[in-house]
Amino acid sequence: MKKQYLIIILLLFVYSCTSPIKDVVHSISGKTMGTTYTVKFTSQSPINLIEIENEIDALLKKVNQQMSTFIPNSELSLFNKSKSTDWIKVSHDFAFVIENALKISEFSNGKFDITIGPIVNLWGFGPNNKPKKIPSSREIKKLRSFVGYRNIDVKLNPPSIKKRNPNVYCDLSAIAKGFGVDKVSEYLSSKDIDNYLVEIGGELRASGNKFGKSWMVGISVPTQSLTIQETISLNNLSMATSGDYWNYFEENGIRYSHTINPITGKPITHKLASVTVIANSCMEADAYATAIDVMGPKLGLKFANENELSVYFIVKGTNSFETFFTPNFEKIMKQGK
Repeated sequence: MKKQYLIIILLLFVYSCTSPIKDVVHSISGKTMGTTYTVKFTSQSPINLIEIENEIDALLKKVNQQMSTFIPNSELSLFNKSKSTDWIKVSHDFAFVIENALKISEFSNGKFDITIGPIVNLWGFGPNNKPKKIPSSREIKKLRSFVGYRNIDVKLNPPSIKKRNPNVYCDLSAIAKGFGVDKVSEYLSSKDIDNYLVEIGGELRASGNKFGKSWMVGISVPTQSLTIQETISLNNLSMATSGDYWNYFEENGIRYSHTINPITGKPITHKLASVTVIANSCMEADAYATAIDVMGPKLGLKFANENELSVYFIVKGTNSFETFFTPNFEKIMKQGK
């Protein structure tokens, strides 16, 4: 009798793990890349939720192991430690992200630059802690001598990268989360799951719908209050936001943002509080959000309009925030209303 009960319990467990429940949004969440992730999806076909959860977790651990500066033996950390200027074999994903980062660097005239890592660390926003004192212009100038995206070469066949300067050090924090979102999205599609919302640290991608209704995502007011500034209907698109309202430090009444201008080697000081970019891939949205954040409101808007990007700006006003957006972003806003 006990054996029969056990079989019934096991059958119920397997059924609950593999069968769809009508009008239910499956949700998976966890931690990755120093932040959190959430995956929501619906499915009309039987699924194994535990298997999907384990495979997504393993996939994100792999991305982190490839691209984190906080893991000493990650693929990125080993590349950063190497002083070789010869070609170094790397994974395809790692080379793919580097290649796209360099394209966006060129396209943004150096406003996005993954070689900014040493200066990010100098200001205390990398694996190191906050500096005991504000870096001097002399310290910044010394590091800037080997900062520059043109100091890296990459090829996909075979996947490999090389340094033109042995001191080059890369930081992929402004593109890796977006890439992670894309990888999870590709995985879900491979499982014939077409209706999903994937989010990592605020960077996200939405596909299909939720029971016939578009996925609704929010753009936060650039404070730590978690208040929503704007709600967007997102379908088969990615969205990423860059701003200084979570990661910064203050000293002597001055606020120092984690977003470093690669040209000056110093934190941004303009009044652009946050910038949100919608693009086909989350990797691109992630990188462009950082590039435009570095540019500031005027140059950023000009760049976005000239290149027909979908961008939403929130700027610090005298007593409140002001918002404006590109025509392409406005089209997306109107689609959900």
